[in-house]
Amino acid sequence: MRSHQEFVLQQADIHAPGRSQADQGPAASLRAPKRATQLSLFIAGFALSSWAPLVPFAQQRLGADAATLGSVLLCLGLGAVIGMPGAGALVGRVGCKALIVTAGLILATVLPLMAMASTAFSLGLCLLVFGAATGAIDVAANVHGTEVQRIARQPLMSGFHGLYSIGGLVGAAAMTAIIAAGASAAAATIAAGLVIALCVQLAAPGFLALPPAKTGPLLIVPRGIVVGIGLLAMVIFLAEGAMLDWSALLLSREKGVDQRFAGAGYSVFACAMTLIRFVGDRLVTRAGERVVLISGFLITAGGLALAAWSSNLAVVYPAVAFAGLAAGNVVPILFSLAGRQTVMPPSQAIAAASMLGYLGVLLGPAVLGYAAHAVGLVDAFLWLAGLVALSAVAIRLVVRR
Repeated sequence: MRSHQEFVLQQADIHAPGRSQADQGPAASLRAPKRATQLSLFIAGFALSSWAPLVPFAQQRLGADAATLGSVLLCLGLGAVIGMPGAGALVGRVGCKALIVTAGLILATVLPLMAMASTAFSLGLCLLVFGAATGAIDVAANVHGTEVQRIARQPLMSGFHGLYSIGGLVGAAAMTAIIAAGASAAAATIAAGLVIALCVQLAAPGFLALPPAKTGPLLIVPRGIVVGIGLLAMVIFLAEGAMLDWSALLLSREKGVDQRFAGAGYSVFACAMTLIRFVGDRLVTRAGERVVLISGFLITAGGLALAAWSSNLAVVYPAVAFAGLAAGNVVPILFSLAGRQTVMPPSQAIAAASMLGYLGVLLGPAVLGYAAHAVGLVDAFLWLAGLVALSAVAIRLVVRR
């Protein structure tokens, strides 16, 4: 009977025609699957960050206060939490390719609608679908990347997530630049949708044809150490979500930055995450997962607090950059831990940890909006920084187990 790895490599060769037999070794066979994983995570990061510069325009279009906007933004995280367990249950049945291609085309369609929604209900509905599609891509891409990493027998996840960060950087920077140049938000999102569709087309031929999984539960519930991994992911996603949804308002309202350029805050954060992820595997090898995780949480907390507290942009932007550098390798390490644990099957564990993590995206925008409405946006960011710092206490137990 053929091994699982032999099946996967043979299918990769079948889906990469035109190569000589000499080129069909494991390294050559994984070239296309690596590229497919990278493009999938690029799509997720690009789509999500393309939304960040649009938040101030959405608030202005709706005429909403911070609390109302927070309630609408809740739909993004809610959609992700719906999409992630669904993807975890379906990935073994229909495959990563079908999920990612379908969700990618949905993103390309819904993103322009989000820039034109004129009521809280229509925007919330668009965000719900947008979040579900992003969550499905996130889970399916991480499951696919974990399988590629297992076959390659070398650390690859930080590099894969580096493409997510590149997508975040490109999406936020491009949208900010296009809008600053005078284009409408609708025109900018149509261009972004075309980029997503092109990436889907390029990635589609490269996915591994994984053997069908045994029938699993439709409702995935995290168990054991996966709960701890997921809760840590929740906190770091909460910090990332705060930067995504509220950094533009923090800069424009509290720091005096022109609204057209307020999206630059998330661009700085995403750029820092991108840079650190491409050296993340080496950092983990030298310092160890526990050290990288603890320092990541503590420095992220310090960067958020300093960015919120200071009124000097020469301090604010470096603080945002340090927060991005510190947070960059946390999620790849946590997902690697989820893939290595033995309490749950890896695909289900990654989906469960992702679902808990995205509860941070679900709860973060709304909670931060209510907190900003009650005590102000600056103090809301300071409380968030305190939560991130306290979470570092649990890391030793999670890594040890």
